[in-house]
Amino acid sequence: MRPPDGPGWSRFGPLMRISVIGSGYVGLVAGTCFADSGNDVICVDVDEKKIASLKDGKLPLYEPGLEELVHKNARDGRLSFTTDLAAAVSTSQVVFIAVGTPEGESGDADLKHVLAAAEQIGRALQHYTVVVDKSTVPVGTADKVRETIAAVTQAQFDVVSNPEFLKEGAALDDFLKPDRVVIGATSERARALMAELYAPFVRTENPILFMDPRSAELTKYAANAMLATRISFMNELALVCEKVGADVDFVRKGLGSDRRIGYPFLFPGVGYGGSCFPKDVKALVAIARDYGVELDLLRAVERTNERQKRTLLAKALKHYGDLAGRKFAVWGLAFKPKTDDMREAPSLELIEGLLGKGAEVACHDPVAEEVARKHFGNRVKYSPTPYDALPGADGLFLVTEWNEFRHPDFDRMKSLMKTPVVFDGRNVYDPGRMREKGFVYFGIGRRG
Repeated sequence: MRPPDGPGWSRFGPLMRISVIGSGYVGLVAGTCFADSGNDVICVDVDEKKIASLKDGKLPLYEPGLEELVHKNARDGRLSFTTDLAAAVSTSQVVFIAVGTPEGESGDADLKHVLAAAEQIGRALQHYTVVVDKSTVPVGTADKVRETIAAVTQAQFDVVSNPEFLKEGAALDDFLKPDRVVIGATSERARALMAELYAPFVRTENPILFMDPRSAELTKYAANAMLATRISFMNELALVCEKVGADVDFVRKGLGSDRRIGYPFLFPGVGYGGSCFPKDVKALVAIARDYGVELDLLRAVERTNERQKRTLLAKALKHYGDLAGRKFAVWGLAFKPKTDDMREAPSLELIEGLLGKGAEVACHDPVAEEVARKHFGNRVKYSPTPYDALPGADGLFLVTEWNEFRHPDFDRMKSLMKTPVVFDGRNVYDPGRMREKGFVYFGIGRRG
């Protein structure tokens, strides 16, 4: 399908002109990947310092492979950065809204940035344009965006919902090789344009799922809520395993081998964090409540996750009693590996708890130290290597399962620590081997 030509359209073969409003995580990944498939992309942001840094090749976030891809496409002239939204929109066929949707007081998503961007886009339109909601937004947002734009322009446009499904740490693969692309559109003209835009990413026959905008908006929340539910379910089972003397790893294998269930997101740990699961679960609960529906299951998922973030501190208090004056090492600060994102990270709850009990903390994370300093300042020690956090430690907390933590020198660890105690929040180590090495070991739902 090819979109029809019209005023203001410039077709250099397969080239499309695209603007992405918002140069944060979603916007920068999407804009870079669209540029890498041959399009002319302008990333827009109101933050002048961010745009200046991007022009200098400095990214505001860490994502494996993204920096190299940004540099490549900027160097080749397909990717540029600006604060001039009107100029970018006026030359674009497709405009993505990828601004933040912070959590409101009642848990719902705050649309002030989305609607502000929509109004500016409307004032800048000069020809038929497809405006795409890429941010995670509540059901009905496409209608609000359409109304906002229509109030300030006579130009023709369509509004499309195209939620992102990016995993931090694997965002490029997720965008370039998606499981599916979800597009909510009511116009055949918009559907045709979006199908052409995404054609390079679905050559392996993964589907483009066309639907109405409200179904597309709800699909994003539903997907994240389901994954969060699986995590909290396994954390509940881990608690039961500890009480009855079972091993959650065996239970996980028994569950995952059932083809109806599968293995992804069945790993117990210290709770989920990041920018998506916590916010999206709360938002879906709020959306349902606005329509008179109480999602009791998802409210329980939230409660389980908050409790799970406190589980390592509880284990330490039970083992040591008083934590005042003790020293602890923490490996891993980001909410998951391959990112520097610490939003809602379990490490925040743990470290604040340790400090509150009068303990000293030395921590290490491969990429999140700069972000951690914004949270903790000088209240903790930042160690350049995992081993540098260990001297004199009464115990080690493993919070994020970075690959470099999976096969450490246990003898070296033991020689550096005051007492060889490990609280493994991700079940990275084998309990039997840890005992053989002389460690006191605490996992999540593990026997022994």
